[in-house]
Amino acid sequence: HYMAVKALADSEGSQVIPICAKLEADIAELELAKIRNREIGFIFQGFNLISSLTAQANVELPLVYRGMRPDERHKLSKDALERVGLAHRINHLPKQMSGGQQQRVAIARALAMEPEILLFDEPTSALDPQMVGEVLEVMRTLAKDGLTMIIVTHEMQFAKEVSDHIVFMEQGVIVEEGTPDELFSSENARVREFIGKVSA
Repeated sequence: HYMAVKALADSEGSQVIPICAKLEADIAELELAKIRNREIGFIFQGFNLISSLTAQANVELPLVYRGMRPDERHKLSKDALERVGLAHRINHLPKQMSGGQQQRVAIARALAMEPEILLFDEPTSALDPQMVGEVLEVMRTLAKDGLTMIIVTHEMQFAKEVSDHIVFMEQGVIVEEGTPDELFSSENARVREFIGKVSA
């Protein structure tokens, strides 16, 4: 099933993404806002944290817009930060945390919304190499917990490890898709070349 997601991130373009059983191609902006706020969590390349807010306050911010009571917000944000291993950073500002920790705060912010699906857009691309592992480990745990995730990534070994299905795309076109075993044993020359480069 496909949902035409118009203005999920911004209003400039439309994308068709296999997310859930929603078939409407044109959805009113108000309905899109409800979907964004209640069903889908976003984790971007940049952390998009508010520099003047603590980790907990950053996680709680979307819950404020949802109209949630303070006591409920506090519990959800605390639980989410604990889930990503940052209970000890709950009162820290972004500048007091590493890049990997800031990205984990961003993941916690999405988790606190209790979404049906998490969308990751190259979540490790802005990180120093030594910080990539801590973010991937959190994502491994989420996968083991059964959370549905759609991940745009060049981390092919990670994708092989945690994915049920991989779609290999180039210039917006699907080149090949299948299970991790199928993709990693593909006879497609372009797929083999790419996997060889990023796995080297």
